[in-house]
Amino acid sequence: MADLHAATEVDGVPLTVNGTPIVARKGELLIEAAARAGTYIPHFCYHPRMAPVGMCRMCIVEVDTGRGPALQPACMLECTPDMVVDTESEVTKKAQDGVLEFLLINHPLDCPVCDKGGECPLQDQTIAYGPGESRFVEEKRHNEKPIPVSELVLLDRERCILCDRCTRFAKDVAGDPLIHFVQRGSSTEVSTFPDHPFASYFSGNTVQICPVGALTASPYRFKARPWDLDQVESTCTTCAVGCRIATQTSRNEILRHQGVDSDPVNWGWLCDKGRFGFEAVHSDDRLTEPLVRRGEALEPVRWSDALGAVAGVVSQVLAERGPTAIGVLGGARLTNEDAYAWVKLAKGVLGTDNVDCQLGDGLPPELVLGTPRATIDEVCAPGGTVVLLAPDLKEELPVLYLRLRAAAVEHGVRIVEVSSLPTGLSTYAAARVAPRPGEIGEVVAALVAGRTDREVGGVAPEALAAAAALLTEGPVTVIAGRPSIAESPVAIVDAVAALLHGIPGTRVLSALRRGNVHGALDAGMAPGLLPGRVTLEVGRDRFADAWPTVPAGRGLGATDMLAAAADGELDVLFLLGVDLDDIPDRDLVARALAGARLVVALDQFANGSSSRADVILPVAGAGECDGTTTNLEGRVTQVAAAVTPPGTAQSDWIVAVELARLLGADLGATRPADLWAELEHVGAAHGGVTTEVLRSPLAVDGIVLPLADPAPYLAAMATPVSISNAGAPVTAATDAETTDDDEAVDEPTTSSGPALLVFDPPEATPPTPVDSYSLRLVSGRQLYDDSIVVRRSPSLAGLRADTVLRINPYDFDRLGVGVGDEVRISTNRGAATIACHPDGDVPRGAASLRYAQPNLAVAALLDATLPVTDLRVETVG
Repeated sequence: MADLHAATEVDGVPLTVNGTPIVARKGELLIEAAARAGTYIPHFCYHPRMAPVGMCRMCIVEVDTGRGPALQPACMLECTPDMVVDTESEVTKKAQDGVLEFLLINHPLDCPVCDKGGECPLQDQTIAYGPGESRFVEEKRHNEKPIPVSELVLLDRERCILCDRCTRFAKDVAGDPLIHFVQRGSSTEVSTFPDHPFASYFSGNTVQICPVGALTASPYRFKARPWDLDQVESTCTTCAVGCRIATQTSRNEILRHQGVDSDPVNWGWLCDKGRFGFEAVHSDDRLTEPLVRRGEALEPVRWSDALGAVAGVVSQVLAERGPTAIGVLGGARLTNEDAYAWVKLAKGVLGTDNVDCQLGDGLPPELVLGTPRATIDEVCAPGGTVVLLAPDLKEELPVLYLRLRAAAVEHGVRIVEVSSLPTGLSTYAAARVAPRPGEIGEVVAALVAGRTDREVGGVAPEALAAAAALLTEGPVTVIAGRPSIAESPVAIVDAVAALLHGIPGTRVLSALRRGNVHGALDAGMAPGLLPGRVTLEVGRDRFADAWPTVPAGRGLGATDMLAAAADGELDVLFLLGVDLDDIPDRDLVARALAGARLVVALDQFANGSSSRADVILPVAGAGECDGTTTNLEGRVTQVAAAVTPPGTAQSDWIVAVELARLLGADLGATRPADLWAELEHVGAAHGGVTTEVLRSPLAVDGIVLPLADPAPYLAAMATPVSISNAGAPVTAATDAETTDDDEAVDEPTTSSGPALLVFDPPEATPPTPVDSYSLRLVSGRQLYDDSIVVRRSPSLAGLRADTVLRINPYDFDRLGVGVGDEVRISTNRGAATIACHPDGDVPRGAASLRYAQPNLAVAALLDATLPVTDLRVETVG
């Protein structure tokens, strides 16, 4: 023991568990230390991601801290030196018997019909630690069942053991204290407040962590048993956070998503959109066969006929007008392998740089990829300051909201929120400034420079001073996104540039929302970029050796592509999982679809734009294809196919390979792994991240690009891979032979390659003059919007809410309208009639409308060429 003391004097705490000496970390709870040492202590209320409360008493064990043995709850007891613990003593076993006997007094023992049956801790622990029989013969309590506490969660009250997990999660983790214990004593039960359902975006987590099946999910209830389910670990691609999930299926149908505890990302939590959005995969509206327009109708055809028709027109356009007459729009829905296949087809075979995975509502790729990037853990590190230049994270990146909320509440992270409208994090912000829409750049520049003696952008001097003071405390990270789709990204670019130049060491975390938009950008799905975060000019020579061709110059972004199509300058437009009706500026979209000679849509559903396409190709969706995805940190994780696509739907990469073949080229891929191998080889940011590295035990939470040293990952493999082979030049061909179109490159990607992209901010743009006759529009998304995932998921579709016009009470009174009255709103693009409500959180001179809600197409009111959207509001009648 003396040697153990010497070894752990600094690093840990020595104690004994069941006669075996172990070392606990300083401050570690006994239940956690025992688990790390291989001793399981039964429990119900304890959860590693929540503060302990000692409610269930199941973890009571015999502990001697020097004053003699006593029964103590392991979940509440911090390890101390020389503690002696016995988890198997007769006294401990008798206590555990008693706890379980009391828990089962009124528990209904309806395991044969309970959704939790087969994966229930109460079942398992009753068998392992219980008395075997009960002394109680009285009638059990009966309650109405189930009670819907929300649209998604059902409560069976008689099963509840009052462990407090669900109520603690709602209050302490989600910040939505909408369920709580009511009554007292033997009548205590979980309930909601009157007329306030459990309307939390994270309600499904309570179902997953409930240990007894008291809470069940309506989409899964009575669907399957655990032993009926097949499971693969994958990554959620509903948004860009990249939460790790377990996809559970039966009979080729996805039945459930469960959160997997990934320490650097989601901690096991999921938002309800990510948890229940799988229902869209099995929608009856899925496309199952290719469609080709003949006259006014879309008719089903064979794949060979559809691809042949596309290849014929593309070949003709290339011959007549060249590659600049072809554009590829979208790609954020794809896997990394899909994205690389389409980038290689577009830029390496067709020779066009008109490629953009963002849809006019993102940020310049140079800012996203070229700034010093932060991880979620770095943003949430204790003592830091976070500048929030982003949309409402609770609505658009919900699990990032959970992580940042926990950082502010529990770890002292200071949030400086710069947003025209309050967000879910406003309550937790140390300082908040609300600039006029379009003037965020000027306000942030004033904060960095310390110009707090006068009003800037509608923000009072005292608010500026409070926020500026926080920027001098601790390391600064920026969460950068688009707070409003009704504004151009120019102001955000100016704001990020001011922080990077004015505060040394500032790092940036992207808040782009689409599932794999960061992986698509890394694969080169943006004008002027090549795979691996290099510019077209810097990487030209390298890719000229690896690809058949390279674009001659920088191409067009999304908005410019649509404008070119509208003007007849772009003949062929590929839409990769894009609903153009979702793009700001509906007028431009309509003109683009009418002006293009051939519109090819690769999608899972017919939507507003694909239904107007000339060719529709059905493709696989989430849960139907293998590959990798990249989250907003640049973290690469794997996605796995759990079910087969419907009908003849194909993966996007297969469509690219077949189309290239018809055009006389070979992408050199027969499986997704081939495409990743080539991307790892040619992409400077991907170098060293081989398939072997991704499968390493050390990569269970993914790999953040770029990887400095793959050696530790390879060394951790059961069968280590040679370091010299890991970065060796290979082609995408399965036999590693060089094809005509894929010549090997000599330099190894792990140690050399083009310099990565660096953000070079432009000159700051002066703010747009205020139009005193209009209100400036602010438009952001809600989690339950009119997107395909929500619309095609029966459990989520009913949660969509109509948007209303919200304006400041001052402007509301000035207009002379009543609460809920309809008003006419108009911009230079269009007009609509909508209900109007006063809202003191909206700044004077501004108006708020939620984007992409069922009752109003805000996109039809926007002009993508303007820095801000001025909205005229008039009374009706």
